[in-house]
Formats: sequence, structure tokens, C-alpha cells
Amino acid sequence: MVTIDDIKAAADRIRDVAVRTPLLPAGWADPDRPLWIKPESLQAIGAFKVRGAFNALARLDEPVRARGVVTYSSGNHAQAVAFAAAAFGVPAHVVMPEETPDIKIEATRGYGAEVVICGPGQREIVAAQVVKRTGGVLVPPFDHPDVIAGQGTIGLEIAHDLPDVENVLVPVSGGGLAAGVGTAIKALCPNARVYGVEPELAADTVEGLRLGHRVDWSIEDRNRTIADGLRSQPSDLTFAHLQQVLDGMITVTEDEIRDAVRQLAYQARLVAEPSGATPLAAYLKQATPPGRTVVVISGGNIEPPMLREILAG
Repeated sequence: MVTIDDIKAAADRIRDVAVRTPLLPAGWADPDRPLWIKPESLQAIGAFKVRGAFNALARLDEPVRARGVVTYSSGNHAQAVAFAAAAFGVPAHVVMPEETPDIKIEATRGYGAEVVICGPGQREIVAAQVVKRTGGVLVPPFDHPDVIAGQGTIGLEIAHDLPDVENVLVPVSGGGLAAGVGTAIKALCPNARVYGVEPELAADTVEGLRLGHRVDWSIEDRNRTIADGLRSQPSDLTFAHLQQVLDGMITVTEDEIRDAVRQLAYQARLVAEPSGATPLAAYLKQATPPGRTVVVISGGNIEPPMLREILAG
């Protein structure tokens, strides 16, 4: 299990690469429910994933890293690994499902990675084939302690900037972000509550935590949500962390997600992708107890036509 010491060590490794995003007070929010926004959309790649990817690559022995890296991702981790690989001067091969938004595929290629497109639900299988073909090392999007520790640096920053935080809302997909942030918050702000947020159409973690074990939703079911970054499912490693650090899960509808994207654009002047806007959607439906609340806006990589359509709605 990842510890607070692991997360502090990760913060030292990524200090010169990851943006230390601010906590933005939302003066337009309910004054009885004070709100701060953690805009990870301001990272160089437009999402929090750079933290975990860079920490994982930095932890590799140099001869291993020099062989190149391989990953699979629906978009933001793909860009993060490509970005980190370019910083270390090593090749990157990235497997991305065919339903990935074009903006994320082109951005990944823009960082110099070789992109391999696969069918729905085939990411891990194809990535294993690429590892065998290239000799590269796999850097998974969430199922790795170094990735979790890197994402946990967000929790360190929240705890430093708002030590009396009472609620922290984090999107859940593969679970690496919530696992890392939750570990940091529980260590440094033990009275704070940490909530994971999922779309109703991809709420496998909600069901799994209720039952006490991971469950499997079909990729066809999970692909129904507009939140393309929240279509993965936790691994054994991340699920074990979520069982320890989450105080609850909240689900949000597709309309609530769209409304949150609009609110962030019009009220906070921030561009958020649907996945990143889910914590604000949970806040807006008042799904947590009153108190000082932070929402982690995990990313802002949204296709321009989708953004125009949501804002027009």
C-alpha cells in the first residue's frame, strides 16, 4: 500500500515538472458550503496524469527506462507518458482505444509517442503485445504504486493550502487518483472526508464498494457516459486503497455532468472535460455534508465540438 512518505518522495521528484496548481476560491458557490477548485486542467498536458507518469518513469532504473516505455490509455495518461518519455529522451508506445477523442490522440502523437489504436476493451491485450515486440517497460495508467503516489501529490497540496478542509471530491475511474489523494488527505487532514465521484452510467466502483469486492461492468455499458476518462475500472491495488480512504461514493447523471462543465466555463472561467467536471456536479447536487469543500478538476482535454454543444445547451 502507498504511504504518505511515498507521496512526499514523489512530490520531490516531480517538483520541477508538474504545475503546483492553486486552490481557487469559488465566490459564486453556496456561501453555506464554501468551495475551492483544484484545477489540474492547468497542467502542461491538461490533466493530473503527468504527476503519476513522471514519478513512475523517474523511479525506473536508467537502463530499463532507456529501452522505452509502453502504456495504454483512453487519453490523459497517454499524453502524460508521452510527455514524460520525451522529457527523459526515451521512446514511448501508447495503445489507445478507437473511441478515444481525436484531441487526445493527436496530443499524444504531438509529444513524440507512437500511437497504436485498438478496439474497445482490447487495451491491455494489445499493450502486452507491444511490450513483447519493443522490449519496453509497461507504465500502467493506475495499477502501480508509483503512479498512485504521484497522483497523491495533489492531496499534499490541498492539505498544505487548506489544512481545515472538510470534504474532498475526486473523480474515480481506475482509482489511482482517488487512492493517492485519499491517502494523503487521511494522513494529513484526518478529520476530512474524501468522496469518489462516478457517472451513473459507469458506476462499477459504487457497486463494488457496496458489495465489498470489485465488479465488472461491460465496456459497452461504461462507454455510454460522456465522461470518457472515467470508463476504466479499479484494479485490485487501487480498489484496496479506495476501501481504506474513501468515506463514500457519489454518482452523477449525464445532465449534471454537462451542467458542471458549463458552470466551470461561465463561473470559474475554466475549461473542463466531462470527467474532470464530475466532482463539481456532485457538489452542486449537495451530495456531501456541509463544510469547506475542495473539488479536484482532473482535466480539461475536451473536443471543441463537444464543448460548443455543451455550452450551447
